[in-house]
Amino acid sequence: MNPVWKRVFHRLHRAPLISKRHQSGCAEHTSSSASTRSTSSKPRLLVSRLYQPASLRDVGQDSRLAGEMTCKSQRLMQQAGLIHPFNPGCYFYLPATVRSMEKLVRVIDQEMQGIGGQKLDMPSLCSADLWRTSERWDLMGKELLRLKDRHGADYCLGPTHEEAVTTLVAHQATLSYRQLPLLLYQITRKFRDEPKPKFGLLRGREFYMKDMYSFDVSEEAARQTYETVCQAYIQLFTRLGLRCVQVQADTGNIGGTLSHEFQLPTDVGEDRLLLCENCSFSANVETLSSSTTNCPQCKTGALVESKGIEVGHTFYLGKKYSSVFKATFSNPQNKPVVTEMGCYGLGVSRILAAAIEVLSTDEGIRWPGLIAPYQVCVLPPKKGSKVEEAAVLAEELVDCLGEVLPRLRGEIVLDDRTQMTIGKRLKDASRLGYPYVIVVGEAALQKPPTFEVICQQTGETLFLSKDGLLDLLGKVETV
Repeated sequence: MNPVWKRVFHRLHRAPLISKRHQSGCAEHTSSSASTRSTSSKPRLLVSRLYQPASLRDVGQDSRLAGEMTCKSQRLMQQAGLIHPFNPGCYFYLPATVRSMEKLVRVIDQEMQGIGGQKLDMPSLCSADLWRTSERWDLMGKELLRLKDRHGADYCLGPTHEEAVTTLVAHQATLSYRQLPLLLYQITRKFRDEPKPKFGLLRGREFYMKDMYSFDVSEEAARQTYETVCQAYIQLFTRLGLRCVQVQADTGNIGGTLSHEFQLPTDVGEDRLLLCENCSFSANVETLSSSTTNCPQCKTGALVESKGIEVGHTFYLGKKYSSVFKATFSNPQNKPVVTEMGCYGLGVSRILAAAIEVLSTDEGIRWPGLIAPYQVCVLPPKKGSKVEEAAVLAEELVDCLGEVLPRLRGEIVLDDRTQMTIGKRLKDASRLGYPYVIVVGEAALQKPPTFEVICQQTGETLFLSKDGLLDLLGKVETV
C-alpha cells in the first residue's frame, strides 16, 4: 500500500471520524467495502455533475451581459447558472432553482393546508366566454395572452383563475353551508403579456403563482377567512426569514372592496409605499390622495415613502364573481344562497427572486435557509497539495453526515473539482450561497480533527470538532 494511504487509514483507525455517541447510525456504513457502498447507498452528490451551464461566469466583466442585468437577483442567478434566458420575460429554471422552488412550494403547502386549504389544478387554457361573462375580456387589455384554436374559438392563457374556479364551484349543486368555508388553491404557471419584461424572475411574461379562492356563507365569515389567510402569509414570510410589510392596496382589475399587498422593502422595487412613523399604518401610494402627508389612521404620524417588491396580494371579492356564475350553497333552510368570495395570490417565482434580491451580497447569493437548493458543501483539499490525503476524510464526512443526520440526505454536495484551488472553490460556493461550507484541510488530519465551517448567512467562520459539527448541522431545518 502507498505510504500516504497507510498514514491516512492509520489516522482513521486511531481517530474515527464520528464520535462514539454518533456512531450507531453509520457504523455499518463506514465498515462496508467500497463496492458494497456503491450498490447499497445513495451515491454522493458531486459538484462536477451538477448541471450549471453558466459555469459561474462573471457577467460583470462582459459588457453585453452586464447591459442585460437590470437588478442584483437577475445578475446573480444568471451568473450562477440558476436561470437561463429564453424568450423575453421567459426563463429556463435550471436544476438548483427547481430544487429551491419545490422546497418553497412545500412550505406554502404547509401554511395553506394548515388553514384548511385544499390543493387542485386548473387548466391554463381558459375560454373567452367565461371572461366575457365576467366582463374582464376587454378590461384586462393587452396583458391578456389571447389565442384562437383551429375552430376559431377565443381563449386566453390564464393570468388568474377567478372565473374558472367559480364556475367549478357553481357546478356543484349540492354544496352545503356545512362545507364552508371552502378554500381551493393551486400552484401553477401563469401568463401575462408584459410590455417590458425586466428584473429577471421579478417581472416576467411566464411565472409561477399560488392562487387560492375562498367561499363563505356570509360577509362576516368571508372577512374572517380573509384575515386568517393574511396571518398565514405573515407566518410564511416569517419562516423564510423575510421582512414583509402588509399594505393597503387598490383592487385593480380583480375587483372587490378590500385589498392588501405583501411587500418586501427594497430599492429595486417598483411599488411606492407610504409607511407611518408613528403607528402600523402602511399603504400603496396609489390608494391615497397625492395631498396626504399625515397618517390617516393615527392622524399625527408622518408618512415616509419607501419602495417594495410585491410578493403577495389578497382581495375580498364579495359576490362579484359568485353572483355572475351562480355559485351558491344550501343554507340551513335548504335555500340556495350566493357565496361570499375572496382570492389570495402569492408570486412563487417572484418570492424566490425577491428573497435573493434582499438577502444577497453583490458577490454571492444568500438564500432563505429553509429553501436553499443544498444545505452543505464539503470542500476536500486540492489534488497534489501537501494535505491531499485529507480527501478521503472529506468523502467519509459526506457519507457519515447523511447517515447520522437523515434529514440532510440529499442536501450535502461534495465539490470534487480538486484540480481547482480551495480559494477558487470557496468563491464559487459563496456565489452559489450554500448555507454551510465545510473545508476539510490540514486541521482535519490532526488529533483531534477540526473542520473549518463557513456559515454564509451570518458571515461567521467556525472551527469545530466532529461533535461540534454534528451539533451545528443537527439544528438545520429542512422541508
